[in-house]
Amino acid sequence: MKVSELLQGLSFQTVQGDLDKEVSGVFYDSRKVTPGGLFVCIVGTQRDSHDFAADVAEKGASVLVTQHALPCPVPESVTVVQFENTRYAMAMLAAAFYGQPARQMTMVGVTGTKGKTTTTHMIKAALEAAGRRVGMIGTNGVYYPGVHYELNNTTPESVDLQRILREFADAGCDACVMEVSSQGLMMDRVAGIFYDVGVFTNLYPDHIAPGEHASFEEYRGWKGELFKRCAIGVVNADDPNTAALLAGHTCRLITYGIDAAADYRADRDYRLLRSKTMLGVEFTLTEPDGHSMDVQVGMPGLFSIYNALATIGTAKALGLGDAAIHEGLQKAMVKGRVELVPISHKFTILIDYAHNEAATESLLETLAAYRPHRMVVVFGCGGNRSKLRRYGMGEVCARMADFSILTEDNNRFEKVEDIIADIKVGMAKGNPDAAFVEIPDRLDALHYAIDHAQEGDLIAVIGKGHEAYRDREGVKTPFLERELIEEYARDIGLE
Repeated sequence: MKVSELLQGLSFQTVQGDLDKEVSGVFYDSRKVTPGGLFVCIVGTQRDSHDFAADVAEKGASVLVTQHALPCPVPESVTVVQFENTRYAMAMLAAAFYGQPARQMTMVGVTGTKGKTTTTHMIKAALEAAGRRVGMIGTNGVYYPGVHYELNNTTPESVDLQRILREFADAGCDACVMEVSSQGLMMDRVAGIFYDVGVFTNLYPDHIAPGEHASFEEYRGWKGELFKRCAIGVVNADDPNTAALLAGHTCRLITYGIDAAADYRADRDYRLLRSKTMLGVEFTLTEPDGHSMDVQVGMPGLFSIYNALATIGTAKALGLGDAAIHEGLQKAMVKGRVELVPISHKFTILIDYAHNEAATESLLETLAAYRPHRMVVVFGCGGNRSKLRRYGMGEVCARMADFSILTEDNNRFEKVEDIIADIKVGMAKGNPDAAFVEIPDRLDALHYAIDHAQEGDLIAVIGKGHEAYRDREGVKTPFLERELIEEYARDIGLE
């Protein structure tokens, strides 16, 4: 594609060179530039890639996109164009280079502090139940039929995002469901994408730090930008931040909730469901026309009801039928997020990514509602990380669990015995009489939990979730807990 075609409709200044040359690719990483490529110079918080302009020109980059004057001259054969904001320019140039793939699919963007990953999985499941071919982007990586790979960011950089969307379109996807982070909005990673539906889950103080957001108000404001870039907004009427977040919105709104008046409302008297293959909830839904129906969700807790309501509002906005919605909500599963491993009728075992005090407390509170015979927690804490997390998780588990199995969790360059000692400090604070056992090897800890499970126990294996490795002294080796649990259950003939 020619430079002039990529620049069409954009406001820029030509500093030097020819706009009639072909471009072989769009790059923002100087290490990956190939001959004939267009390199976008980004002013970052740690470095300014304008400093690498001469290097990428020497590698064969034929076009440089800049935000300010270059620190040194580049050959006259290199085209240089200047924009007011190169992050925004990069997103627009990448969209054009990859043929505007977002315009070829139904686009659904989900934002909020908690629940983004689960809600995207639920929406994806409902769309697939309706016969749609879906691509998904978020915390757990990229998914489309037959393909899965990991990502570094919840919302990828714009060049990577547009490449992924191109993959979706080329694979025949007619819908994309993606998590849209506040950073993704603020840093123009999703610039130029218009969403058919934008979804808001909830808002809590988070990502407020140097290099992220200066204040909660700024964080909220960037979340709200999604609702100036979508046709329909599906929003949580119960969240106290919804009104402020929606200031200046330009979309049609659909609301959901439990306590507030909402288009899609769940009755607070929900029912808990527990079997070998399910730990979920059932609730009664009232729709805008007054029609009511019972809805089952294959995930536990009140937060699952809110995620389901967001999914229902989105599905209805996209014209999906009740059958697809019911099937999607019952079958949706997020790897490593309250993920049931159905190995026994005698007890329930699940894995979850909870790896800090707040997430652990929320999870155990949710699970306690199912009134297990014993709440058993298998956990450790990461090495070379804050000790406060160890104290906090130890305190919560001592207070809320009936029995804890202390073990490793990515020790990195610390001794597991030292990490467990810190956890025990927190446990002594939470409940000095708490029952626990120390089993440093995590595989041995999993086996112990299964071997000593009692009728009606609920065993939560937390901290790693969907991670597929174990990190010891900086060396990562394969360790996928779901597979290891299933393998051991087969070995001992568990039913």
